[in-house]
Amino acid sequence: MRAALLPTAFGLSAAPAPALAQDAEAVGAGLGLVLRLLIVVVIGAVVGWVASLIVKGSGSGLLVDIVIGIAGAVFAGWLLPVVGLPVPAGSVGAFLAAVAGAVVLLLIIKLVRKA
Repeated sequence: MRAALLPTAFGLSAAPAPALAQDAEAVGAGLGLVLRLLIVVVIGAVVGWVASLIVKGSGSGLLVDIVIGIAGAVFAGWLLPVVGLPVPAGSVGAFLAAVAGAVVLLLIIKLVRKA
């Protein structure tokens, strides 16, 4: 009887294998989401910084570069099909489209601020 209590005393339960597999899948999905968000933030920062260099000649600060980079990528994803251009496939094409979208977005912001 003492041997039967030992696994539960150390937090080891006799849970069925499917429950453990579901827990592992949930943890993996959570880590995947965190990594994807981190990648979006890092690429957004790079895209925003490059677009700021093109428009202003210097970066706009880390947080603004991240927001401009992500917004520029979303803007390019919406704008390209509207004007009849295909959304580029591949990492380099997507990066260049995101930079172009961020540059257009920064130019629009610049025009609005002057007005």
